[in-house]
Amino acid sequence: MAGFFHKSIEYLKGIGPEKATLINKELGYFNYGDLLQHYPFRYEDRTTFHKISSLTDGLASAQIIGKIARFETIGVGRKQRLIGKFQDETGEIDLIWFQGIKWVQQKIKPGLIYVVYGKPTRYGQRFNLSHPEIEPSENSRPNKQFLHPVYHTSEKLKRRFLDSKALSKIMKLLLAEAIPHIQDKLPQTLREEFSLIDKKISLIHIHFPKDQIALKKAQYRLKFEELFFIQLRLITLKLARIDKFKGITFKNSELLNDFYHTHLPFSLTAAQKKVIKEIYADFRSGHQMNRLVQGDVGSGKTIVAFMCMLIAVGNHTQCAFMAPTEILAEQHYNGLKEFADPLGIKIACLTGSSKKAERTSIQEALDSGELKILIGTHALIEDKVKFKNLGLAVIDEQHRFGVAQRAKLWNKNKTYYPHILVMTATPIPRTLAMTLYGDLDISTIDQLPAGRKPIITRHMRDAQRIQLFSLIEKEIEKGRQVYIVYPLIEESATMDYKDLMDGYESIARRFPQLHLSICHGKMKSADKDYEMKRFTKGETHIMIATTVIEVGVNVPNASVMVIESAERFGLSQLHQLRGRVGRGSEQSYCLLVTGMKLTSEAKTRMQTLVESNDGFRIAETDLKLRGPGDLMGTQQSGALDLIISDLATDGDILNLARNAAVDLLKIDPLLRAPENHILKNHIASFNKSAVNWSKIS
Repeated sequence: MAGFFHKSIEYLKGIGPEKATLINKELGYFNYGDLLQHYPFRYEDRTTFHKISSLTDGLASAQIIGKIARFETIGVGRKQRLIGKFQDETGEIDLIWFQGIKWVQQKIKPGLIYVVYGKPTRYGQRFNLSHPEIEPSENSRPNKQFLHPVYHTSEKLKRRFLDSKALSKIMKLLLAEAIPHIQDKLPQTLREEFSLIDKKISLIHIHFPKDQIALKKAQYRLKFEELFFIQLRLITLKLARIDKFKGITFKNSELLNDFYHTHLPFSLTAAQKKVIKEIYADFRSGHQMNRLVQGDVGSGKTIVAFMCMLIAVGNHTQCAFMAPTEILAEQHYNGLKEFADPLGIKIACLTGSSKKAERTSIQEALDSGELKILIGTHALIEDKVKFKNLGLAVIDEQHRFGVAQRAKLWNKNKTYYPHILVMTATPIPRTLAMTLYGDLDISTIDQLPAGRKPIITRHMRDAQRIQLFSLIEKEIEKGRQVYIVYPLIEESATMDYKDLMDGYESIARRFPQLHLSICHGKMKSADKDYEMKRFTKGETHIMIATTVIEVGVNVPNASVMVIESAERFGLSQLHQLRGRVGRGSEQSYCLLVTGMKLTSEAKTRMQTLVESNDGFRIAETDLKLRGPGDLMGTQQSGALDLIISDLATDGDILNLARNAAVDLLKIDPLLRAPENHILKNHIASFNKSAVNWSKIS
């Protein structure tokens, strides 16, 4: 069977070597199996025929049966067009051709019965169809009465006569050959439980559905199967990891209790307490923990991580805390040192800028076990950094790190595998989290600490600069600081967006008495750090920057975030930028400045941010607008090569598929039952080409 589906598409009638090479390049399909999964993206309704007298404005398409009474040619040269007067028993419309006129005149004969299909457009009192599809009626009925598939193609393919109609003919031939070779990979019991139609029928009806009901059944079957196998694979990997990789057991929580009752300067939210309990349960389980903690900007993930590190330290192990930038690593170090010092816990910070003497003393303290918590950047994963007994690794803003980098941290203990806690302030929609991180346990901090005032977000146009500058002035008079973020560093000839250099000059002219900082991606790291530190210390009033300040930087005194050309940014990115303010107890503002002309999608983005501070709601909207591939750069994961499912709309099917996979593996975790052999073999073929993501968080 596999042999048939691995056959090169060049052997398919109507393709050949040249067209096959073009399809390889344009669509990325190489064999019969690939091409069979090139599903239509929409369908034209060929199941009904319209009468000319019943045509109305706004019809997307119409199929009419009738005959051409006569042809007329109007205009000369390039402006020439051919008009066919097409009639049925109820009236007459014009068929118009601007190109291919000679071909039409040779092939289409007045007086014969034809079926035409196209979009009706009203011109004066009459309707016309421009460049309609047309064929003799004996070719059209009754076998052509179905939902007509429309396939994605490209200009290069169309030039080689591989338009949607040609692909449809090729697909018919391929299906006829493929049907005897198609095996159903879902067990009969599962198909019956979820009312799933047969695989062969679903493939016929996804390409050539006879009606909407047949199409819906085919889509449901294929989406369920795709999501079920992804979930089955992820959960199988997770079970294999839990079974194979034993973790150190942490049972002593005295240090945590001491800190909680004696030193913690504020109350934890219910969500923070819940997450700490979930992590502590992992520590006691005897299995290696792999947990993702997601929480909105400012929800208090860092203190949760510190309290979990106290459990590890209380059980005589060491902790690593990895942040994506030096500024963030130092920020975490300074914040956590205040909590660690009263407990007598030695804590240090290691970055690329650390001097040699400093590195030597850190390594000595790690070797002796005296150093309990090491915070740092990528410097932590260098081979020369060795722990005496690493028990817990915390990774902040995990999507900033590659898999290989995380794996290095995982191998820092040769006796057993350290527990892994990854954190992200990018809220992930539930459907995306289940698909991308289905093999991790996920905890969510969905509450903000008490006393935090919601950030007031306003959408302003370029013309409202006087109001914008007035608000900035008032906040600076109160002793606050301001961020102004630009999408571009310098003016662009191709994009009409505000740029940082021009913005810096106009802000300097408008506020000559204020001190300004500037920060962008082309600056050297040392210069960026210097500017950020000046702003953090309050030496400058306004930070003019690109999105380099997006993640994590904590300046509680900053109360205004101005985002220029806000329409240029994605929703999640705008929400992350907004999270740079509102970190103190004062009222903060986020001002989204755009031009006058906005696409409907850009308007939706602005409206969503103005109405909501909830990162999870924003992430759901972002998923609907942009799709999963763009969100968080997830296409690199390999878990999201979805062919037919859409995580923005298929959440219900995903839940069913995941529950089905969980239930199946509870009864037969190793898929040893005879009816599950086909599942086991299918997953094995998956795993040969996939990385074990659960193993390396």
